[in-house]
Amino acid sequence: MKLFSFPVYTVEKAIAKRMLTLESPHREWFGQRWAQKPYRKSFLDKKAMPLVTLLAKCKTWDDETFNAELAAWDARFYDAEVEVLRPLIEGDGLIQLMQKNVPAERMQALLTTLDTQRQA
Repeated sequence: MKLFSFPVYTVEKAIAKRMLTLESPHREWFGQRWAQKPYRKSFLDKKAMPLVTLLAKCKTWDDETFNAELAAWDARFYDAEVEVLRPLIEGDGLIQLMQKNVPAERMQALLTTLDTQRQA
């Protein structure tokens, strides 16, 4: 059973909005892949939605639960993907309501995860 269900369409809309402002090399790289349905589904299921879930639930989790869930999220990110996902953590559009009252150290932990779990 899923304990949290955030509308995928809302995340897709936030990603599409972010793509409009991406810098040149990242825009082409991500745009080519985002147009492919298998990549889009994989990106949403394995990278974007877990990030949104962590962001939404981390306000109520204790430190042990948050750290366990963050460690269990084993996604690897390309530079362009990090540029797309970073505004979801830092505050962009519809996602801002979820970010309200998120402890700063947890937001920093999410940003650090994006920066350190890079694709080889």
